[in-house]
This record gives sequence, C-alpha cells and structure tokens, in this order.
Amino acid sequence: MSVGGLPVSTGIGRLPVPMGIGRLGRLALGDVRDRVRRPAYAVTLLAAVLLGYLAVPQPASHWVILQIGDFRGTYNSAYVGVATALAAALWLPLAGFYVVRNALARDERSGVGRLLAATPLRTTGYFASKLLSNVLVLVSMLGVLAVTAVVMQLARGESYRIDPVALLKPFVVVALPLMVVTGAAALLFESLPVLRGGVGNVVWFFVWMVLVLGGQRPDAPLGGIGVHGAVASMAGDLAAQHAHVTGEFSLGFTYLDQPLRTFVWHGFTPEQGFVLGRAGLVLAAAALALLPALWFGRFDPARGGARGATAGRRVQAAAPGIVPGPPPPHGPTTAPPSPAHRPLPSLSFASATPPGATFHGLLLGELRILLQGVAWWWWTGAALISIVGLCVPTAGAARVVLPLAWIWPVLIWSRLGAQRHEHGVQALLGSYPAGRRRALAEWSAGFALTAAAGSVPLLRLAMAGDWPGVASWAGGALFIPALALALGSLSRTHRLFQALYLPLWYCVFNGLPLLDYMGATRAEGRPAALSPLLVAGLAALLLAGVVAAAGPLRRAPAVS
Repeated sequence: MSVGGLPVSTGIGRLPVPMGIGRLGRLALGDVRDRVRRPAYAVTLLAAVLLGYLAVPQPASHWVILQIGDFRGTYNSAYVGVATALAAALWLPLAGFYVVRNALARDERSGVGRLLAATPLRTTGYFASKLLSNVLVLVSMLGVLAVTAVVMQLARGESYRIDPVALLKPFVVVALPLMVVTGAAALLFESLPVLRGGVGNVVWFFVWMVLVLGGQRPDAPLGGIGVHGAVASMAGDLAAQHAHVTGEFSLGFTYLDQPLRTFVWHGFTPEQGFVLGRAGLVLAAAALALLPALWFGRFDPARGGARGATAGRRVQAAAPGIVPGPPPPHGPTTAPPSPAHRPLPSLSFASATPPGATFHGLLLGELRILLQGVAWWWWTGAALISIVGLCVPTAGAARVVLPLAWIWPVLIWSRLGAQRHEHGVQALLGSYPAGRRRALAEWSAGFALTAAAGSVPLLRLAMAGDWPGVASWAGGALFIPALALALGSLSRTHRLFQALYLPLWYCVFNGLPLLDYMGATRAEGRPAALSPLLVAGLAALLLAGVVAAAGPLRRAPAVS
C-alpha cells in the first residue's frame, strides 16, 4: 500500500511467529500485562489476601479451614504453607476460572485475534500461549497467597522461623497443578458454543463442587486435589506423639464449639506416585487446553462454528436498534458530506424536564435493556418455578422454591453495572446529565426482576401471616440487585457477581444460617439468624457506593 505516494509495507502475513518457547512466552506475557491492568484483577488479589488470612485463623478461634480430628498443627512454615495451599486448591479453581475465562473473547473484541490469525502462528501455538497466560495469572494469585502465608505465620506468633522450602512445597505440588487444570478448563469452556457464555459459568460452579468433593477421596484419580499426602503425614506425626485423635480430617470453613488442640508437624515429603500423578494431571490439562484447536475457527466469520461468525449477531442482539448496513464496495468510495452541509439533529436531554416525569421512563428503559435477549426457555423455567411455589406447602415455598427462584435469574442479574462496559457504551453514558438517577433506575430494574421472580413465595408467606419471612424476603430482594450492581460496576464484568453469588446461594441452600440473606433456613414464623435489617442496611451501603460513584446529579439545558 502507499500513503502520500510513498510505499509502506504493513508486514501482515509475513510476521515471523514460529512455535518457539520464547515467542509463546512473549505472547503470554503481553496477555498477562493486559489483564493485570483491569480492576477485576486487583479485586481478585485482594480476595487472595483474604483467603490467606482465613486459612490461618487466630490460635483461639472457633473457625478453622483445616483440621485433623480435634487437632491442628502449630503455626510453623510447614503447617501454614500446607493450610494456605490447600485453601488455594479448594477455592482458587472456582474464583480463578471466572478471572481467566475471557482470553478468547478479549482477542475477538479488540481485533487482536484476527491480526494473529493472519500470521504463521499455528492454532495450537495460540492456545498454548493462552494456557500459559491463564496459568501465569493464577500463579500470581498463588504468589500473593504465599506472601500472605509468611505474614500470617509471623503475625500468629507461634513460630518465627521461616522455612522457604517447607512453606512453598505445598504450593508447587498441591496447588500449582490445579491452576493448570483451571486455566485449561477456562479455554475449553470458552471455545464451546454452549458453554462460552453465562451458562458455562454456572456449569463450572457445579463441576467445581464435583471436583472438590470427589478430589478429597483417597482413591481420586491423579491424586485429586492433593490433600491425602499431607493428611497421611499429619496422622503419622500424631501417632508418633501418642495423641488421641477424635473425629476426621476436614477441609473447608468450619465452626467449632471449642478451639483445636495443637501438635508439631514438620511437613511431608511427597511420594513418587503422588508426584507422578500431579505430573499426569498437568499433562492431561495441557492436552485439554489444546483440544479446541481441532475446531477453533481462528476468528474467521466465514467458518461455521467459529466465534467470529457470531460476533455480528451478538452485537446486533445487544443493540437491537442498530441495523448493520451492507459491506462497503470494493474500490474508491464517495466521501460523506461535510459536517457544514449536514443538518444538525434535534437533541433534547431528559433532564430538561422535571426528574419525576422521566424516572419511570428511565426505569422502563433500564428494565428493557436488562431483559433484552432473554430466551424463551428462561421464561418457561421461571413459570415452572412459580407453579411449583403455588403447589407446595408454605414451609417448602420458603425453604426450596424461594432459593430456586432467586438462583434462576443469576445470569440476568450479573448484567447490572457491567453491560455498559462490556458493550463499549460507557463513554456515551458518561455524558448523561443525571448519572445518579440512571444508577438508581438500573438498581430499580434489578429489584423489579428480583421481586417478580420471588413473588409467589412472597404471596405464600403473606397469606400464612409469616411476617418475619416477609421481612427476610424484602431484605433479600433489596440486597441481590444491589450486590450485582456494585460488583458489576466495580469489576466491569459480569463474572465477578456470578463467582461470588453462586457460592453464597449454595451455602443458603445447604442450610447455613449465618449467610442466609433470604430467610430460607429459619423456622416458620420465627426471625432469621441473619437480621433482615442488617441485610437491607448492607444493600443500602452497596447502592449508596454505586450512586456516589455515578457522579453528581446535574441538570442540562435543552439543545436543539
């Protein structure tokens, strides 16, 4: 091509991108640099620090994450390292999946994918670089956890001697292989049409539960999540110290009536079979990550089943008022008319009229945007849940139907606060003269959806005169859209809400009253363990933060 009569070579199509390790490493590092600049990454690192804090509770605490019978190890480097690494093995495969599962979508939106597709880089090399990028992001979380483990060992004060080998060994042999599995699963899910969207996020939550429950079994394939080598070593040390153990091994947040007793544990040396199993797990994950190369379309819209083939349809579905025009003809085109010869359109800002006259229209618009593109099967499922709520007893409506009704819209709630960023209209909405009113309208649309989804359980509670249940319902209805809007606005992605809300809902569904924001675990006619006023107050704080960040309410004159 030429610019101003001078020949210019673009070089596209001749970029030397061989399958060398160095080239793939540079591609992965460039991808990692792009990810670490995003707010979701900072939120994830803060969550990793919190996880490291919870893994090493106060010596007299009733909350533990790791115990063997009624004992725990003294907080030395070996025990703190294995406790933190096992906490990472338990929770990072869930949270990390949502952090790294946008690798292909980001290249598609930015156009980098098509640029790379025009180079000699093979599809297997592309997926290898994406797997390496995913693993590096997840390993950075492990690094934060390792540093947190050192700080927590010193803070707890039971041992001030730092043994780097004993502390880091569990991270390498236990947690690291699971990070490779998580990165590979994220790539596989993103390359499959059915699982690349929000449905895949929900499916992964239940896959994670199966992996966690099955991975703690002694006969788990390839060592499972890697707990039994450490448990066997702890049991051996307890036997050598003639300690009488009552109870079983437990991994996960547990509340105890009495603090645990302590014993000295100096770490474990992994057996050869365990190490080979972890290596096999890494190789299986690498093969899983490269498998989509068999059908991946390299961002080519002309190839059936490729991601690029659906890009235009997704954009049109997200903005139904925009109709794509015909492709530009080949050859020279006629320049558009100069702005001086183009008539200015008539513009009118809604804030030029009294606020109360336009809020209902703004609310209806936000509700329409929130429900845009919802499939028929979703409405069918919501209707079936409501029918079941009318047929079961009142206690069943509160205990079973309400949790089902308030998990069904999880993919729609996750749009709150995130849609404008994910569809690239944040700059346009930034010029809106009443940002706070728009934020309130967006939350109100989420509240309307929440109330509609749980309307049948509310009706059953009110008909039975269960007013504590009605109060708990109201607190949950206020809290869910506020949480979704706050997390979506903070992270600018729908995945953070899905990653946090699904475990929260699962705890409630399994009868944990401490986190029951909807009153599903309480006895009929009795107050919930978690006060509805506290839940509503938390919702008010979240909403206030979003409204404050949306900017001041200001009026703009009409422009025509």
